[in-house]
Amino acid sequence: MPPSRRSLLVCGVALVVAGCATTPRLLASDVTWPELEPVSVTADRHGLTVRVASKGCVAKADFVFRLDRGAGGAVLAFARRRLETCRFGEAGVVDLVFSYEALGLRRGERFRVANPSR
Repeated sequence: MPPSRRSLLVCGVALVVAGCATTPRLLASDVTWPELEPVSVTADRHGLTVRVASKGCVAKADFVFRLDRGAGGAVLAFARRRLETCRFGEAGVVDLVFSYEALGLRRGERFRVANPSR
């Protein structure tokens, strides 16, 4: 029986936590974890906008993030708390806005995102 999306997500988050804590140098700009959901991230002076795929009912509360700091700098990883199972919405993308303060980042601080790019 193939693994479920939930078990893959849990494994992906565990890999992020373990990878960030032990070997930050693995997070070179050309290395991502394909187990994490692809996102696109844009930054402005107020915070980050994270663009994710949606079936029409995703909310900011459905996502968690992890910030790790090490010798390689700040690294952010985003993951869903729960699978999106709605059937009534329109498929597309959703922009989730996070302030720097909410993410634990200082304004102007350099960071990398562990998720693959959309």
